[in-house]
Amino acid sequence: MPLRRLRDQLQSGLAELPPGPLLAAFSGGLDSSVLLHALAQSEAARARGLRAVHVDHSLHADSASWSRQCAEFAQALGVELIVRAVDVARVPGLGLEASARRARYGAIQELLRDGEILALAHHRGDQAETVLLKLLRGAGPEGVGAMRTLRAFGKGLAWRPLLPLPRAVLHEYADRHRLSWIQDPSNADPTIDRNYLRMQVLPNIARRWPEAEASMAQSATWARDAADFIESEAERALARTQGLDPATLRYRAWLGLPRALRDPVLRRWLRSLALPEPTQYQAAELVRQLGEAGEDRQPCVRWPGVEVRRYRDLLYALPPLQFPVSDWSANFDGGELELPNGLGRVALIGDDGAPRRLDSPLVVRFRRGGENLRLSEQGPTRELRDLFQEAGIPPWQRGRLPLLFESDDAGESLAAVADLWLGARAAERFARAGARLEWKTTAGVP
Repeated sequence: MPLRRLRDQLQSGLAELPPGPLLAAFSGGLDSSVLLHALAQSEAARARGLRAVHVDHSLHADSASWSRQCAEFAQALGVELIVRAVDVARVPGLGLEASARRARYGAIQELLRDGEILALAHHRGDQAETVLLKLLRGAGPEGVGAMRTLRAFGKGLAWRPLLPLPRAVLHEYADRHRLSWIQDPSNADPTIDRNYLRMQVLPNIARRWPEAEASMAQSATWARDAADFIESEAERALARTQGLDPATLRYRAWLGLPRALRDPVLRRWLRSLALPEPTQYQAAELVRQLGEAGEDRQPCVRWPGVEVRRYRDLLYALPPLQFPVSDWSANFDGGELELPNGLGRVALIGDDGAPRRLDSPLVVRFRRGGENLRLSEQGPTRELRDLFQEAGIPPWQRGRLPLLFESDDAGESLAAVADLWLGARAAERFARAGARLEWKTTAGVP
């Protein structure tokens, strides 16, 4: 009965899969040996195109012999095996196990072909371990939902066909087919959180509550359904709360969302901008500061790689800002001029797209305070501060805009503010040169 259960589970999973060849992740352990063997016995799997990959982490003295053992196993099944060796670099904030997993999946992603489906041997016990780990880390529905049976991965999909099955079914399959497998001693290391749960915690739970593993897997299914619903609602809520600039969010509308949506919307927004997400504490601190700061304040919450700032009615998410030194300046003759701190470049561009040269150079520097600009010959002189406020330019951007100055017998005067405003004399001068001032910001720098 267990053998038929495994075969039926695999065949029904294959029938529901979208088209695509299969790549089985093969560590050589019990679980992946059962999966690869079962796939190799399936005509439907072979008809798709079946191959396997073994990643050698080089973390154990026997890893090379394990690779040879995996090659012999795959050869006996008539399945092509690719062996990839990786260097496991310790990632700050991650343990050795997590760093190895990142290296392993990175190598597999590089190997995966367009539309190929990666078959993974996770089972119900793995799912229960994952649920417990996520709960212990304070995860919400997305985390407690644990592993999906099918999800996007690299150029294709990741598929876990054995996820509903207890490990006992896999063990009986291996015994019945007299499979041999690799015993990795790291799987018995109780200092690894997942091993500790598997060896110490879950057996005690099962003695008191025999159906606990199945119940946790069922809870994961419910949580996953809830997470999917929240994610779809968060997508709609983000569309309602995002500003015209994708890097902005209308903060009152965001604060007014139900708590179940507020955090997912924030994270979805940051992901869309390729910015790191906050911890739960940092997200809560953002909510607190926005709720307590008066309208005249400009709260800012930072975490590595991100600054979230408020100005007027909007939140702005941006990488950490760098500001030029106050005494920086350079002559500008119309040719392309690189600005400091990755703040872009300015150039005087003709209608043909080629740079135009000025008969006498301008000076480029950044704001020092007190600047003013005459926009028309007959108009009043305007303070730059007022122009910024009227245009709604956030305060942290004002000191990062290049200012161009010209000199004459009467002294120095502001000629242009980036390519946002031109003084009357500068506009006439650029028109005579048949050119326009262009300021190009560096990609990814706001």
